[in-house]
Amino acid sequence: MARWGMAADLDRCNGCGACVVACHSENNISTVGDEQASRGRAKHWIRVERYWEGDFPDVRLKFRPVMCQQCDNAPCEPVCPTYASHHTEDGLNAQVYNRCIGTRYCANACPYNARFFDFFNPSWDKPLQLQLNPDVSLREVGVMEKCTFCVQRIRGAQLQARTEDRALRDGEIQPACVQGCAAKALVFGDLEDPESHVSRLARSPRGSKLLEDVGTQPAVTYLARATQV
Repeated sequence: MARWGMAADLDRCNGCGACVVACHSENNISTVGDEQASRGRAKHWIRVERYWEGDFPDVRLKFRPVMCQQCDNAPCEPVCPTYASHHTEDGLNAQVYNRCIGTRYCANACPYNARFFDFFNPSWDKPLQLQLNPDVSLREVGVMEKCTFCVQRIRGAQLQARTEDRALRDGEIQPACVQGCAAKALVFGDLEDPESHVSRLARSPRGSKLLEDVGTQPAVTYLARATQV
């Protein structure tokens, strides 16, 4: 059984935001407008955080893409009273929207601020509704939503490989954020395969986990800038 993970090379990320746009487009994420965003109701399954390092005038701007970390010891799962948030066999923190009753316990438990509550039913002005992805459900008001590593792409590739009676190839599955990253800063694959690209990056001496001391055991590895090692 595969265990899906991602690596983000901070030496490559230039903060362009293409991953954010690709994620919105692929996963039918609605926008809420500037007024609701000012009230903290914006939704981004992946965001690019900016950090300044050094002292003026010798300062440098660095970027970090942050999405759901797909934790092996996820604090969002045991607090869900309806088991809407649960762990799959291949290591994903899945979200069953039909079970969710919007308690927001999972969002309070998540240390990465990677879960978002739907305050409104989604809507798109015509003709923007024509760009919606038919492989992804539209979440309704009152539920929590989050990054799934584009599980629809994972399942589609698995089905195709099974139909062709072959194993999945390394790099065959690309979530939208990985596909949209022109700098190739994001790598996705099977952590259980020791020869996969993402598995090798996860073992890199440059690698670290976000908020590793919390003990959530994330599946996302961040590679520090080479100049910092």
